[in-house]
Amino acid sequence: MSQIRIKDAAAFLAVSDDTVRRWIDVGVLESTRDASGRTVVDALAVALLARKNAVLPVDPSEIGRSARNRLVGVVTDIRMDTVMAQVELQCGPHRIVSLMSSDAVRELALEPGSVAIAVVKATTVIIETPEAKAP
Repeated sequence: MSQIRIKDAAAFLAVSDDTVRRWIDVGVLESTRDASGRTVVDALAVALLARKNAVLPVDPSEIGRSARNRLVGVVTDIRMDTVMAQVELQCGPHRIVSLMSSDAVRELALEPGSVAIAVVKATTVIIETPEAKAP
């Protein structure tokens, strides 16, 4: 099991260190001590808590799709020329950038402040880790 320090758990959960400590005190998270005597929590427990507490706006489209990676957000910027456009959305804490035709931007009536849904359907998703670990 991967163990992480309280400050790192707080960063992943977007809360303060004190909040994580309170959650430990009331039993929301369990803690142990690492070899150096520092308080640590289980990384998987932190990830599950983050998923449980994630609050994203409800998808207003009410359209069924096979893509599961749907992020509701607000358009924050559009850079457009005659053919192509770059559209930025803020979806909770995530910045999503999409490249599309300028025609698509006009057809969707996108403008800064518009509510939009980023739908990601990919066969390749690259996952990185902060450091390589030997098997």
